[in-house]
Amino acid sequence: MSLFFISFFLAYGGMHMYAFLKARAALHFGLLTGMAIATFMLVMVLAPILIRLSEKQGLDLFARTLSFAGYMWLGILFLFFSSSLLVDLYRLCIRTVELITQGDYLHLKPSDNMAFYLPFMISVVIAVYGYQEAKNIRTEKVTIKTAKIPESPGRLKIVQISDVHLGLLVRQERLQKILSMVKNAGPDILVSTGDLVDGQINGMPGLAEMFNEINPRYGKYAITGNHEYYAGFDQALAFTKKAGFVVLRGEAVTIGGFLNIAGIDDKAGRYSGLTKDVDEKKMLSGLPRENFTLLLKHRPLVDKGAVGLFDLQLSGHVHKGQIFPFSIATKLYYSVDSGLAQIAEGSQLYVSRGTGTWGPPVRFLSPPEVTVVELVYESAQ
Repeated sequence: MSLFFISFFLAYGGMHMYAFLKARAALHFGLLTGMAIATFMLVMVLAPILIRLSEKQGLDLFARTLSFAGYMWLGILFLFFSSSLLVDLYRLCIRTVELITQGDYLHLKPSDNMAFYLPFMISVVIAVYGYQEAKNIRTEKVTIKTAKIPESPGRLKIVQISDVHLGLLVRQERLQKILSMVKNAGPDILVSTGDLVDGQINGMPGLAEMFNEINPRYGKYAITGNHEYYAGFDQALAFTKKAGFVVLRGEAVTIGGFLNIAGIDDKAGRYSGLTKDVDEKKMLSGLPRENFTLLLKHRPLVDKGAVGLFDLQLSGHVHKGQIFPFSIATKLYYSVDSGLAQIAEGSQLYVSRGTGTWGPPVRFLSPPEVTVVELVYESAQ
């Protein structure tokens, strides 16, 4: 976990230095202006730490204000950095052609002013749009035909929420919208595939009780994500249980006589000694094979030894990158970063784009979702 934070702050600090140099080349500001901008950028780099510290001290209003400002800035800076790299790449291509042809293509090269203002305007416009997209939660419907559920009534509806990130920015209003969508879907089972919380939940009374509106006939089940450990594992676990979820931690249950639900802790808990490795193959092998087996696993990584022992793995974590073009990086790391994929031996994987947001309250080309998975009976013959 420490390596992640070191890498994050090095990358984030580097983006600030890049943006500072771009701004200086375009604006030609003096020493005092430069010091003011550098100070602002330093505060923004340290904002994630300052947010956590102020939150722990009970400075809720300050923490929420800094959280919104700091994380919106993070989103804008990332978009600016990405856009500027494209402009710089274009300028490099023009310069390369000039060197090869010994020509002068000055009229094709954007000025320093243009190279700063164009990416800046693009990043602000996308951030404003992405702020609205993050609020536009969609219902994604998936139908899976199987002979492993009873012929009558022949349908079972599983609703998945993932990566809600309840905390400073995702609160009552967003949660109420999410739960309203879940309720309208009419779930037989509600599952949360990790990162339900992402903050000092003891400072947000009433959120857990809001889940009492949802009472599926086969219950509510949850697993831990990496952010449960970052937010404080004990309070995150207590919150999830208070919300009415059965938390599956390397264990499985059989419900209705035809459905196995298995869940494992996220591996982030290993670093703090709160989670032990689980032999997925061993866990799943002990379940009734004639039942439909649902595996809840926060990260969309498939254990090769478990393939064929589960029918459907539900995961999240990736957010499909949340803000394009970061989705390119997540796609390179995770072979399946969103949607339904066939694995092998009858096993399938569905990866949610996530229901909330992490960090910037912005999504771009990756709208949030509540997933409705409907199991439909189909004869094996």
